[in-house]
Amino acid sequence: FGLWAFTCWAWSLAAWLGLNVFLFVHAFLFFEKADKYYYTRQILGSALAWARASARCLNFNSMLILLPVCRNLLSFLRGSCSFCRRTLRKQLDHNLTFHKLVAYMICLHTAIHIIAHLFNFERYSRSRQATDGCLASILSNLSHREKEGDSWLNPIQSPNMTVEYVTFTSIAGLTGVIITIALVLMVTSAMEFIRRSYFEVFWYTHHIFIIYFVGLGIHGIGGMVRGQTEESLDESHPHKCAEFFEKWGDPDSHCKRPQFEGLPAESWKWILTPSILYIFERILRFYRSRQKVVITKVVMYPSKVLELQMNKRGFSMEVGQYIFVNCPLISCLEWHPFTLTSAPEEDFFSIHIRAAGDWTENLIRAFEQQHSPVPRIEVDGPFGTVSEDVFQYEVAMLVGAGIGVTPFASILKSIWYKFRNADHSLKTQKAGHAVLNFDKATDILTGLKQKTFFGRPMWDNEFSTIATAHPKSVVGVFLCGPQTLARSLRKCCQRYSSLNPRKVQFYFNKENF
Repeated sequence: FGLWAFTCWAWSLAAWLGLNVFLFVHAFLFFEKADKYYYTRQILGSALAWARASARCLNFNSMLILLPVCRNLLSFLRGSCSFCRRTLRKQLDHNLTFHKLVAYMICLHTAIHIIAHLFNFERYSRSRQATDGCLASILSNLSHREKEGDSWLNPIQSPNMTVEYVTFTSIAGLTGVIITIALVLMVTSAMEFIRRSYFEVFWYTHHIFIIYFVGLGIHGIGGMVRGQTEESLDESHPHKCAEFFEKWGDPDSHCKRPQFEGLPAESWKWILTPSILYIFERILRFYRSRQKVVITKVVMYPSKVLELQMNKRGFSMEVGQYIFVNCPLISCLEWHPFTLTSAPEEDFFSIHIRAAGDWTENLIRAFEQQHSPVPRIEVDGPFGTVSEDVFQYEVAMLVGAGIGVTPFASILKSIWYKFRNADHSLKTQKAGHAVLNFDKATDILTGLKQKTFFGRPMWDNEFSTIATAHPKSVVGVFLCGPQTLARSLRKCCQRYSSLNPRKVQFYFNKENF
C-alpha cells in the first residue's frame, strides 16, 4: 500500500509536469507559426514565442498555487467525502510540498518570461532606430504613418524613447516589475532558515501574494504584445503582402498596410476561480476566529512549555489535528499553527506551546503575568493532518522529536479512552510499552502514566523487531519532527517492507504545517 500511495504521488507530479510541458510547447508552436503574429515575429524573432509560452505556464501555476493552502477545502476532502479513501488522503498530505513545487515552477517561468522580454525590448529599440528601410523598421514606424494612431506594433514610439521609460510608464511593464519584486520577496522569505528563525518575516512577507495576484490580473490589459487583426489578415495576408511592404498604401497596390491589435488579457481568467475560492476560505477562517474562546486552565511546565486548555462553542476535533492561534495582545495579524494535544473524548481542547521565537516567547510571558488579566486568544480550525489515519492500522509507530510529541499526546489519550469505553471501531489491538524515566506519577507533557523514553532509538533494531512481531501487518509510521529524521525513517520503511504485498509493509507518514 505504501508503494501504491507513493506511485499515486509520483503519477500526480508527472501529470502536473506533463501539463506544464504541454502548455509550454502548445503556446510556443502557436506563436511561432500563427499568421496573426507573423509581423510581430519579424521584429522579435523567437523571443515572442518564449515569452508567451512561459506566460501560459505562469498563468497555469498561479491558478494552482493557492489550492494547496486552502486548509478548509483539504480538511473537507480528507474527512467528509465518501470517495476520499486512504490513497487520496495520502496525496493531500503532500499539499505543502506541492505548494513549494508550484512556486519553484512559477519562479522558473518568471525567469524565462523576463529574459525573453529583455530580448524583446532590445529588438523593439533596435528596429525603431533602424533607418535602412527594412521590414522591421517599416513595421516599427507604422503608428506615425497611420492617422488613426492605434495601428502601432512597436511600443517604443520614437527613436529617443528609452526602454526604461516604456517599462515604467506602461501597464505591462510596471505591473511586471511589481509582481517580480513581490515574487522575489515571497520566495526568499520562505527559505527554511528565515521561516524557522524569523517566522514573523515569513508571515508578513508571504501576504504580498495579494499584490502578486492583483498585478498578474491586470498585467496584460495594456496589450503590449500585438498581432494582426482578422480584418487585416483577410485584406493583407502576410503570405501575399509581406514581400511588397515597400508598396504598402500605394493606390495601385493590392496590399494595404496591416492593422494590429493588442493580445487580450488572459491571466485574470486563470486566477479568478481559485481567488474566489481562497476568499471564501479566508472569510470562513475569519468567521470561526471571531467565535469566543474560553481559557479554562493554564499550566506552565519547565523548559518554557505552556499548556492552554480551552473551550469553544461547536468545536469538534479528531486526533492529530491542529489549529491556528492568534493573540491580539501580541499581534492582530499573526496566526501560528499548534497541534492539539487533547483527545476528542475530552470536554476541552488543549495545545502545548514551546518558546521558539519572539511571538511564542511574548505569549508565554503574557500568561506568566500574575496580576494581569488572561490574554484573549482567537482560534481557527481544527484542520486535518496525516495523523488522523493512525487508528486505521493494527500496528502504529509514533515518532516525535522535541515538541513534535504533541500530536501523539492526543493519540495516546484517545487510545486510553477508546480502550476504557470498549470502542470496537479501534483497529489498534495493543498499546506499546514505554520506559519509565522519572519519579513523577504522570508524563510531564502528555499527562499519561506511561512515560516517554528520552534518547535516540536504534531504528534498525526497532523496525526489525516490529517486522518480526507483525510479519503480515501494515504498519503505520507517523513522524512529527525534522527532515533529517524523516529521511532516516523513510529509508527504514523502504528497507524493512517486504516485496511480498501480503507480508509486512511499513507506511511512512509525516506531519506538515
